[in-house]
Amino acid sequence: MKKVGLDTWIQLLGMLSVLAGLVFVGLEMQQSQNIALAAQQQARMQVFVEAFSTLSERNTDITEYLVNGVAPENELSLKNFMNQRWMIYENDYLQYRLGLMDEDMWEAKFNSMEGLYNGTNSKDCALARYVYDAMKIGFDRNFVELVESIPSDCP
Repeated sequence: MKKVGLDTWIQLLGMLSVLAGLVFVGLEMQQSQNIALAAQQQARMQVFVEAFSTLSERNTDITEYLVNGVAPENELSLKNFMNQRWMIYENDYLQYRLGLMDEDMWEAKFNSMEGLYNGTNSKDCALARYVYDAMKIGFDRNFVELVESIPSDCP
């Protein structure tokens, strides 16, 4: 048996300390990412709350729209709301591609986007497509390809 020197034990202790430090930094980075994801979700929700508040100021009932479609007196408000939603969806897509949104959240966002793209009836579908077509020139090419790959349920 060979006797291990004190300097070897010190080196081993130093390497274990470095390893423990790296594990700690990794855990801190994971926690920071979770905090960032939560902050992103909070920011997205704030945008929707502000959009709903704008609709409320114009006496537009979003639930009525979702159930019965666009009433003529609410068309302008809802066009603007659709514009906001398309911009939010593009932002969501970018965040998803960058890994800042988990798969379940993205699936929920995609389902909502699919609902907007196809509308609840032919008039809503035409309005949603009108708004989308007017805005898509400014969207990310990958996002446009994704949206246009959605099967069309419009009459």
